[in-house]
Amino acid sequence: MDIINAIILGIIQGLTEFLPVSSSGHLEIFKVLLGENKMPSESLLMTVILHFATACSTIVIFKDDIKELLLGLITFEKNDSFWFSVKIIISMIPAALIGFFLETEIELLFSGNLFIVGSMLVLTGFLLFMADRAKPSEKKINIKSSIIIGISQAIAIIPGISRSGATISTAVLLGIDKENAAKFSFLMVVPLIFGKVLKDLTSSEILASNNEILSLIFGFVFAFITGILACKWMIKLVKNSKLKYFSIYCFVVGAISIISTL
Repeated sequence: MDIINAIILGIIQGLTEFLPVSSSGHLEIFKVLLGENKMPSESLLMTVILHFATACSTIVIFKDDIKELLLGLITFEKNDSFWFSVKIIISMIPAALIGFFLETEIELLFSGNLFIVGSMLVLTGFLLFMADRAKPSEKKINIKSSIIIGISQAIAIIPGISRSGATISTAVLLGIDKENAAKFSFLMVVPLIFGKVLKDLTSSEILASNNEILSLIFGFVFAFITGILACKWMIKLVKNSKLKYFSIYCFVVGAISIISTL
């Protein structure tokens, strides 16, 4: 993959990781458009690095919250921060289990299959449409809701289903207030991404040439910077109930992706 294409994919990842339009789905679409139909391991490596970049963006945006959550766990004081951390850990379990037991099957999904991507984008559009119509609520996240949101995150491993869109929509439909839904959604994925990156980078099955490493670096930098800007924007959009516009976008892009395979 050349540097220009890596930069393009980095910007796309930075925007779509936080905006509810499926970053993995868009990466698959643009890989096809850019002619980057490589072996699954190479394709997955770039995808993992770009997700790692946006995980770093999340840390920058929520650094104070993360610090508070970590202190709550370390001191083991059973306050709000401690229980919020516990719920995040619980929400990670479904995705961690699927990633561990179905890793090979997951890799095969990242092979430029636009029919799957398009179908899942349509599903994402439907979730966003339903969430946008949900009545305002001040309900807090509990153990049960954290499990359900975690299942949504696990399903969103499929390219085309927006992780942020699925988890935020699920939380809102469960009655969680939108600001906490967005915060929980962005924080719950960070440990999973770091774990996945560490596993892949220490794997002998994934190797990169010098040129590939340079592309990965450029992709990371642009995804990181774009991610910071997109994360701030998304928080404002969720508060102001603007999800319906992304719903329409997902319907359109999903339909085009499906039609292109016919």
